Amino acid sequence: MRRLIFLLLVLMLKGNLLQAQFKNLVIAVETNGENPVYDPTISISRKNPKNIAVGVMKDKVIYTKDGGLSWKATGLSSSYGNGGNPVLVGDIKGELFYYHLADESNKRDRIVVHKSTDGGESWSDGEFLGYNPPTRQRYSRAAVHPRKQIVYATWTQFDQYGSTDANCHSNIMFSMSANGGKKWSKATQISQTPGNCADDDNSVAGAMPAVDQRGRVFVAWSNQGTIFMDRSFDGGTTWLTNDLGITKQEGGWSLNIPGFRRTHGMPVLVVDNSKGRLNGSIYLVWAGQQNSEDDTDIWFMRSTNQGDFWTQPLRINQDEAGKHQFLPALAVDDETGYIYIVYYDRRAYDDLQTDVYLAYSMDGGASFKEAKISEKPFTPSAEKGVGNYLGIDAYKGIIMPVWTRTDEGRTSVLTTIIKDTELIKK
Repeated sequence: MRRLIFLLLVLMLKGNLLQAQFKNLVIAVETNGENPVYDPTISISRKNPKNIAVGVMKDKVIYTKDGGLSWKATGLSSSYGNGGNPVLVGDIKGELFYYHLADESNKRDRIVVHKSTDGGESWSDGEFLGYNPPTRQRYSRAAVHPRKQIVYATWTQFDQYGSTDANCHSNIMFSMSANGGKKWSKATQISQTPGNCADDDNSVAGAMPAVDQRGRVFVAWSNQGTIFMDRSFDGGTTWLTNDLGITKQEGGWSLNIPGFRRTHGMPVLVVDNSKGRLNGSIYLVWAGQQNSEDDTDIWFMRSTNQGDFWTQPLRINQDEAGKHQFLPALAVDDETGYIYIVYYDRRAYDDLQTDVYLAYSMDGGASFKEAKISEKPFTPSAEKGVGNYLGIDAYKGIIMPVWTRTDEGRTSVLTTIIKDTELIKK
């Protein structure tokens, strides 16, 4: 009897730990007369980890210099306007780079990059890259060199955005700056398999760069039901002559998730630049509907030889089939090599209520555990978008995911500050 009681207590404790509450901090709220806040992107400074910045659609940065005890907000402005799709990265010296599209008045014809040298307090007007009329640019992503002040950008270029002409193509583009974002290299097309221009599953989309300590650049993207990868071993000068199709993406990258206007399953790519045994490994995460349109899952793969060979896809969410998990973001702590994935999750409900979960691995992706990190669910509506991205960063044992929720028709951006020791105890 005592043994039975002990086992029941252990099971109850494990269940409580899985559902353990992490204190959620609201760092941005939509107010009357302002744009909704969504698509958060985050960077923890590698120079001063207490300096954390969060970029928020459409033109806002929220930052802290005391590790999250207090937050301040600042706006960005650009001569080219702001068309959204923000991404925020920080280099080894603590300088920040905020990427976004030019606005509709500029026909989203270029990528704009702002720079901050004071931790997010002030920002430059912005340099631009990818200007190539009459083409249009979408889905920009970014990376930094882990040891040098070199920044990178990838995105999709459409010959004519939205066209159904069979001769209209979309391609993946690449550019880099070796002088702190002052000057960018001429945009290079790195994809060999073009997509269409309809901005659907048969368009190339979601190009995500990742850079290792030797300056080797890896880029993954979705196209026509496949996740492709290209790589450059000379810092972005030369690329493979053929795209590497590394895994099938059943259902494509454009996903139908009830309650959302449109959701994507584009890949997220990160290199392990820690000092651990898996240094140099490449990690890939995406959302896919391999089983059915009513069952979206988070998938993970790893390569330990620069993308030549990959592990079989591993299903990250450990619930029963038939629920939606989607919009993953991925980070690797460069100190520990621990892997963290944040995503929306509906395992607990039969309606549109949505939680936020964190999956984590301390063995290089061989296995994952999960924890619910949102204090309460929210119910999205297709009439009120909450964006297409979540964000996460991790450094020196601190993990900070950021996500969007909607309440009473207003969006807000939240975060929670998690220490890896809290997760190890689980």
